Amino acid sequence: MKRFKSFFKTSLIGGITVILPMFIFVMVAKWLFGWVTDIIRPLTSLVITQSHISKFIADALILALMIIGCFIIGVIVKTQIGQFIHTNLEKRILKIAPGYSIIKETVMQLVGKKFPFSDVVLVRIYENNTLLTGFITDTHPNGIYTVFVPTSPNPTSGYIYHLKSEFIYHIDIPVEEAMRSIITCGTGSGKIIRSYLKQIEINNN
Repeated sequence: MKRFKSFFKTSLIGGITVILPMFIFVMVAKWLFGWVTDIIRPLTSLVITQSHISKFIADALILALMIIGCFIIGVIVKTQIGQFIHTNLEKRILKIAPGYSIIKETVMQLVGKKFPFSDVVLVRIYENNTLLTGFITDTHPNGIYTVFVPTSPNPTSGYIYHLKSEFIYHIDIPVEEAMRSIITCGTGSGKIIRSYLKQIEINNN
């Protein structure tokens, strides 16, 4: 009976761990698609009125045209004239608009054009053997580092420390991998520790 209960429990948990992420992904994708289609509804309605096609095809057509439009604008911005127009448009008009700079910084981070963390580090903020996982966000001429130490499992909140170089250990792993270990409450931190121990061994030799 105990074996059956154990088998049932582990099988049920295994099934949930497979289905739940897929279900959440589908729900998020559905919500995102609905949110986008609500925004483009005026254009979709115009296309349906003019061509008498189904709403789904009209949505897909408008989204495809938007993607093509983004691609064309991206190509134009790469040219000298396009870059000149974009730079002047931002300086004279867009940067005056409240909140534009914050929105742009957020978008640049989401699309991977700009990431605020330059390096993964372990830090000793209490000047003892306690180590915290952090990310360098700024460096200063006097040898001081500004480090962001996120909380787990929510890495969007955390603490900012300004530390001397002797209290910082640079870790040779990608930022994304360190962020993943924070989100999962420390799971998969083996590479971080191994990199730290390797650095200590090199420093001792």
